[in-house]
Amino acid sequence: MKTLLLRFNDRLYMTCIWVAGLSVLGVALIIPWGIFTRYALGTGSSWPEPTAILLMLVFTFIGAAASYRAGAHMSVAMVTDRLPPTQRRLVGILSQLLMGTICVFMTIWGTKLCLSTWNQFMSAIPTLRVGITYMPIPIGGVLTLVFVVEKLLLGDQSNRKVVRFDLVEENEGAA
Repeated sequence: MKTLLLRFNDRLYMTCIWVAGLSVLGVALIIPWGIFTRYALGTGSSWPEPTAILLMLVFTFIGAAASYRAGAHMSVAMVTDRLPPTQRRLVGILSQLLMGTICVFMTIWGTKLCLSTWNQFMSAIPTLRVGITYMPIPIGGVLTLVFVVEKLLLGDQSNRKVVRFDLVEENEGAA
């Protein structure tokens, strides 16, 4: 069961990485297009800016879930590093529970935000519902919550092969 859960979370992690990466790529392609149409063609399009903002939301919330699993979030460990091992574990569990609480908050209130704005449409992209633009918030909350539960049940997974691709690249270069 543990192996199955870890394999599932590895795939979920890689999906988050790909979605976040493709979002940044989309922004990198859309913004120059918007600049080109405005200054070279003289007719600015209305969709590049809101689309880029939406993609940045996707990158932020989905990428944050992957970053959490990879242990890449910024943290200040000055106090916890000086605690005895038992207290350090208790503080670690407490911080995971607090993180889980934030994820539940994001999921519940993000879903409510999506539902309450579902019948509104974006002025720049009239076929796009405003509720869809807020969907990265609850989705990111659920994804991060999955990784929080994984950390609570199975421990830190930031050194797994799928997460530490830099170690794989170093080993391949040595061969």
